[in-house]
This record gives sequence, C-alpha cells and structure tokens, in this order.
Amino acid sequence: MNSLQTVWRNAAGVTEPGPLPRVLLVDDDVDLCSMLQEFLEAEPVQLDCAHDGGEAAERLGRERFDAVLLDVMLPTLDGYALLRHLRAQGGPTPVLMLSAHGAEDDRIKGLEAGADDYLPKPFNPRELRARLFAMLRRGLRPAAHAAEPEPVLRLDALALLPRKALAAIGGRTVVLTSAEARILEALMRAPNRPVSRAQLTRWGLGRALLPTDRSLDTHVSNLRRKLRLDGALAHVPVLRSARGVGYVLHAAAPAEVQA
Repeated sequence: MNSLQTVWRNAAGVTEPGPLPRVLLVDDDVDLCSMLQEFLEAEPVQLDCAHDGGEAAERLGRERFDAVLLDVMLPTLDGYALLRHLRAQGGPTPVLMLSAHGAEDDRIKGLEAGADDYLPKPFNPRELRARLFAMLRRGLRPAAHAAEPEPVLRLDALALLPRKALAAIGGRTVVLTSAEARILEALMRAPNRPVSRAQLTRWGLGRALLPTDRSLDTHVSNLRRKLRLDGALAHVPVLRSARGVGYVLHAAAPAEVQA
C-alpha cells in the first residue's frame, strides 16, 4: 500500500488529504498478522507489524504511527510494560489492546495502563476494523485544520488541550490518552450538567455503549486519579457520577468555560 498517497477516504466515506494513516500491529502470532494485513488491504490504512515488545518499543521511538494494535502476551517486553513505556514517554498514540484474557479485571488492567480500548481474543475482524477506525477518527484531523491554533479549554484551575491530549492542573502537566482527553473535553463543555454514559462513550470511544461495557468507568477513574478531580484540592473541578445518567464535572467556582 502506498504510504505517500495524498488522498484517502475515511471510514465515513469522506475524502481527506494527506498520507494514509499508519497503524502498528504488535503481536507474536505471525499468522494473525498476515490475516489482518490481508483483511485490511483494501482499507485506507497502512498496517505494519512487529512481533515482539522490544522491536515495537524501538519502532515507536523512531517512527510515527497513528494507532497501535497491541497484544498482551509478547516476547521481550509484554504489552502492559510496552504501553506503560509509551505513556511514560508522553506518547498520545491511540492504543487498542488485544488479549486472550477477556475477564473484566484484565480489561481494567489494560485501560489503567493507558489503553484507549480493549478487544478480547478471539475477535471478529470486522469489530476490530470498526474499533480501529473509531480511534483513527478521533485522532486524525483534516489537514485544512492543521494550522489552526490549539484550542485550550479552562475550568477553574484545570486546562485541557484536547488535540494534544494534555491537561494542566496545579502547575503540573499531565499526559492523557486520546479517549481520556475527549471524555474530559465533553465534560468540560457541559460544566455542572450531567452527561450520559451513552454520550460520553460515543464521544470518547467513538462507539455505542454496550450493556456490559465498563471501559468508560475505567477512563473516568483514571481521570480522577491523574488530575485529582476528587474534591481534595481547592479551585479544582470535582468529577462525580450522576446516578442513573452518567457523569458530571462540578466547577469549584461559578462555571465559565474558556476556549
């Protein structure tokens, strides 16, 4: 597939300028990698493969990828360790974890390590494609907007740069995942008003809310922990659950979001 292609058609069928999005699949199952490369061959992505964690860490350090599909069980460096390494370096690249361990505790562990989404094996390739393009839609913007200044949202002592997935609180800069940044953006744009779980899942994860899906709750828990949105700090918004609805971000002062 030509990585220098200057026009591509996204999952919504809209033609956009720029090179095809690059995706790194990290999995030691060579047959699975070949199958997914063949399955995605006609899609507007360039899929590269790495078969161990060390190789993937090296490539992520020197190459730019728009998304990562990451298996948990890997030689050299397992998926959790690789993901923690990526996030520690400040990498906001969206990550979809793949694992044969599909229990709720395993999914939570992956999301807490910094994954944007989690897909248990075995999976339907069509579902992987749908989740991948949901991540790409969140992470990619048309080139026409690339020169626009980065919008900064402010609420009390909290500031957010949604495109860069960076937040500032109490003099600290905090790196967020792309999903965390979009969830926080939705809450900051509706201060003191409950936002439904369905809306936050659609906005933050790019898909519909499923009855047993707890991914949103894990992302919200991570936001509370990373940004101390638990009421312990003065002049900092408080993130609470809205019973039977979703979540609400309460402003410490009269709400006035600046963008």
